[in-house]
Amino acid sequence: MSEDCVFCKIIAKELPCVKVYEDTDVLAFMDIGPVAKGHTLVVPKQHVDPITQTPAATLQKLIVVVQKIAQAQTRAFKADGINVAQANGRPAGQMVPHIHFHVIPRFAADEHHRNWTPIKYDSSEEMAAYGLKIAEALKQL
Repeated sequence: MSEDCVFCKIIAKELPCVKVYEDTDVLAFMDIGPVAKGHTLVVPKQHVDPITQTPAATLQKLIVVVQKIAQAQTRAFKADGINVAQANGRPAGQMVPHIHFHVIPRFAADEHHRNWTPIKYDSSEEMAAYGLKIAEALKQL
């Protein structure tokens, strides 16, 4: 547990939340600043951050709960779609430095748009060069 982490304080019951799911390793609760009503956060009870340092076993547990929450949102709200988002670091939009997934029910008429503007590669060769750098880095992991 990190003493200055808002999510750790929620997990420790030092701060309130509207809990929707809990097991020994994972907690899911309503986001207080939702993109859409029903927006849920899924967090590990262990304080870890960022995704690159999160144990694979923890990620596996998280994504299984993310799927359950998405299924429940689809059923409960008759959602037309679901956004699953996860950010790492302030430049990526992460506000709480404790790994977490956003599970957001989406509706055809909700008028919410993606939060980024797509860019283009200068050429297919440039895109291939970026892909090659990633593939090479993967070999070192």
